[in-house]
Amino acid sequence: MTIDLAALPQDFLWGTATSAYQIEGAVAEDGRFPSIWDTYAHTPGKIAGGDDGDIACDHYHRWREDVALMRQLGTNAYRLSVAWPRVVPGGDGPVNAKGLDFYDALIDALLEAGITPSVTLYHWDLPQVLQDRGGWPVRDTAHHFASYAAVVAERLGDRVTHWTTLNEPLCSAWIGHLEGLMAPGLTDLTAAVRASYHLLLGHGLATQALRAAVPNAQIGIVNNLSSVEPASGRPEDVAAALRLDGHSNRWWLDPVHGRGFPADMREVYGVELPEVSGDLETIAEPLDWLGLNYYFPSTAADDPTGPAPHVRAVRRLGVPRTGMDWEVDAAGIERLLFRLTDDYGARKLYVTENGSAYPDVVRPDGTVDDPERTAYLEQHLAACTSAVRKGVPLAGYFAWSLLDNFEWAYGYDKRFGLVHVDYKTQRRTVKRSGHRYAEIIREHGGRGHGAA
Repeated sequence: MTIDLAALPQDFLWGTATSAYQIEGAVAEDGRFPSIWDTYAHTPGKIAGGDDGDIACDHYHRWREDVALMRQLGTNAYRLSVAWPRVVPGGDGPVNAKGLDFYDALIDALLEAGITPSVTLYHWDLPQVLQDRGGWPVRDTAHHFASYAAVVAERLGDRVTHWTTLNEPLCSAWIGHLEGLMAPGLTDLTAAVRASYHLLLGHGLATQALRAAVPNAQIGIVNNLSSVEPASGRPEDVAAALRLDGHSNRWWLDPVHGRGFPADMREVYGVELPEVSGDLETIAEPLDWLGLNYYFPSTAADDPTGPAPHVRAVRRLGVPRTGMDWEVDAAGIERLLFRLTDDYGARKLYVTENGSAYPDVVRPDGTVDDPERTAYLEQHLAACTSAVRKGVPLAGYFAWSLLDNFEWAYGYDKRFGLVHVDYKTQRRTVKRSGHRYAEIIREHGGRGHGAA
């Protein structure tokens, strides 16, 4: 498939992405305390196959091997997350030096390999001790998050300039507190709305803490967004699509751009926000970039008897789908990149996650051929380069994921990696999609473009 690599800037970041709980393992080593995901994963019936992240990809011990894999792929950037309960095990208070030592060594190895580290401060692993004190529905958690951000920035900020405050706060708030399908596993609309507010407040406070510690920091927030279409032309379905867009997109984008929380969605939820004077200004701290995680589009139908936002997702027939049963629509990523540029005035964008799960098979010769994932990668990169050619300020692309890993409530059943992981032996094998990604990166470099 033809990908217009010439459209991309010379300093384009070619990366892969992971998160701490999904790959690190070592959940009780060197002073780490449990997170809400440790608790949730060990709750019977919550995770497919009874899996947990206790070992995962054993990255805590095998990180040198994984950095070598990044070099093999030719990537020049790596998006990782820091585990809050490894660095500040009690959520606030004493700092765990051994936890910081791990990330310190990893950052040094990445830089030595010519790989730019992009550090995410929160990828869902809230220390369980803070959950026991109320979690994200409580205001104090946002302030504890800012203090933790300052600790990490103080240690790593001399070498790390690319920072993400929150990854996909939608999942933390809506899926974790409203739908109950992620940690902490609540189904409480009031708790969910309050969690959403304090997550974004924490983002703003952490942004301030990062800027104080790292004056040259490039700071952004990462949202998983979806282009939304109504299931029909019926007014009820058109209104449902607007509500789903508010729930999935505008609720997370508007406040950080100084527009406040959408009035229509505040009415839909019917929950009073825990506002304090000055909060909205803090939430709207200026951003250096926006991160887009994109996997699939959404089709919405009205569901007046269902829970807020009273929308039913419609499964379109006759369209390709991934192993997650997610619709494949590469045009959706281009639509969202244009929306962030045109509607929100983004000056710099990154695709911070994009990828697909399929049931991979290891051949007798040890190779992994994954043509569907390879095609997905090519199609979405082609859509990204098309957007750049038309004026979108896209500065990098991070494939999800470097490794097959613990896929949250799906356990180890779903594989997103460019690198296959045999969870029994921890053997890593670059898949065909990984080799194709490396080829694309080389092609871009061969056009006279240098690494960042």
